[in-house]
Amino acid sequence: MVTGSVDGALDVAYLRAHPHVVPMMVRHQRIRATPLPGGDTCVAELFTLDRGEMLFAKSRENAPAGFFAAEAASLAWIAQAGVIPTPEVIAVSEDLLLLEWVPRGESTSYAAERFGVDLARMHQAGADRFGAPWSGFIGRLAMDNSGVVSGVWAEFFAVGRIEPYLRAARDAGHISTDDAAAVSAVLSRLDSLEVPSEPPARLHGDLWSGNVHWAADGKVYLVDPAAHGGHRETDLAMLALFGVPYLDRILAAYGESAPLGSGWRERVGLHQLFPVLVHAVMFGGSYGAQAGALARRYL
Repeated sequence: MVTGSVDGALDVAYLRAHPHVVPMMVRHQRIRATPLPGGDTCVAELFTLDRGEMLFAKSRENAPAGFFAAEAASLAWIAQAGVIPTPEVIAVSEDLLLLEWVPRGESTSYAAERFGVDLARMHQAGADRFGAPWSGFIGRLAMDNSGVVSGVWAEFFAVGRIEPYLRAARDAGHISTDDAAAVSAVLSRLDSLEVPSEPPARLHGDLWSGNVHWAADGKVYLVDPAAHGGHRETDLAMLALFGVPYLDRILAAYGESAPLGSGWRERVGLHQLFPVLVHAVMFGGSYGAQAGALARRYL
C-alpha cells in the first residue's frame, strides 16, 4: 500500500491527502485508536501512527451533511485572526475530523490573563456580518448562520439564536408554557435592554470551560467552536455559565484590553439564554426552568 513515506510508514502527510482511508486504516490496525473521554455528540479517540505521531480524532456515525466541515471552518476562521491557537485540521470528511494532538497542561493565572487579552483581540478581528458563511452546528444541533437582512444584532439574536431552540425545547416538552412565555417576552423588548451597538465580533460561539484547552506548552487553545459573527458579550457570558479556572483574571485582562459597555455584568443572563436553551433541547432536565428564570430577570 502506498502511504506517502519512503519506508512505507503511515504518516500525517498521507492522511492529510487521503482522509477517506482513515476508517480502513483503523480497521486494519495501521492506526492504533485509543478511546478518550468525550462529549455526548461524537466519539473521541487518540490515533497513534507508525512513527509514534499522535492525532486527535472525532467521529460521528450518520453525521449531518457539513457537520465536521463546519467545525473545520470555525477552527480555521479563529486561527486566521492570528491571536489564539487552535489545533491544526489534518483531515475532514463527512463523518470524521482529524486534528493536531495538543497535550493537556495545567491552568495558570498567567495563561488566564494572556487568554483574556487575546480573546479581546480575537473579538476585535471582527466578522463581515452577524452569522457566518457556513451552515453551523452547536453540539449536535443545527445553528442558523444565515444572519438577518437588517444587520441588527437584536434581530439576529432573537431569530437565529433564541427562537429556534425555544421552539425545539417547547416541542420536546423540555420547557414549560410559562417559562417559554417569559423567554418570548424578553425577545419582544430586546431593544430596551441597552445592549451596546457594536460591530460583529469574531466569536468562538460555544465558549464554555470544556472548550478552553489549557495546553502543556503554557498556551490556551480554543477547541470545538461554533464560530460566527456575534456580540462579544455572548462569549463572555458563556465562559461564566459553567465556570472556568481564573474567570476573574480572564475578565479583568479582557476589560483592560477592550473595555466593555456599561452594565455588561447585568446582561450576562440575557446572553446565557442561548446556551441554556440549547441544553434544554439536548438534555431536558432543569434547563428549561433555568431559561425561564434567566428571562424573568429582564422583565
